[in-house]
Amino acid sequence: MTTPVKLAIVYYSSTGTITEIARELHDAALKTGAEVRLVKAAELAPQSAIDSNPAWAANHAATAGVPHATPEDVEWADAVIFGTPTRFGNVSSQLKQFIDTLGGLWAQGKLADKVYSGFASSATAHAGQESTLLALYNSIHHFGGITVTPGFTDPSKFVDGNPYGTSHVDGQGSNPIDDITRTAARIQAERVVRLAARVKAA
Repeated sequence: MTTPVKLAIVYYSSTGTITEIARELHDAALKTGAEVRLVKAAELAPQSAIDSNPAWAANHAATAGVPHATPEDVEWADAVIFGTPTRFGNVSSQLKQFIDTLGGLWAQGKLADKVYSGFASSATAHAGQESTLLALYNSIHHFGGITVTPGFTDPSKFVDGNPYGTSHVDGQGSNPIDDITRTAARIQAERVVRLAARVKAA
């Protein structure tokens, strides 16, 4: 790449699973030569709710230094990867609230023709990961964006089994991020950057 792809990874994480996947995507994209911003959606839950769950409180404290996402991050980017835990088969309210702030950019046509992708997690298997990603991609269609999913474009995708985006079952914290999920994140990041470079060059 003569001009590096600018990638924004915009995520929300409560107990840390999405945070860790976001960092895997970040590191993999950097290795491709992309310029990467890792930013988080602002927390909407009250501190009392956060404090009631030790894993949530720990992740909240550990990511205090991660910048909050702004519409400018999306405007700056050639490609955006959104990350969210599944909430009843849908996007978390925190990430959705951020997406809803993009209306001004949308009205100006500044969300169109960018590459977008997504990743998700859930506590249990078959708990809405794919429907969450499909719900997320509805917004991308309204943006006029270019949805780039990993698909089954690499043999390892038949191991993790999700062509819609990287996903992980955390088992209420009992299943840490493993090599399968890390590989899925790497493949997704590389594909997003590669195709964003082609769009940018065109």
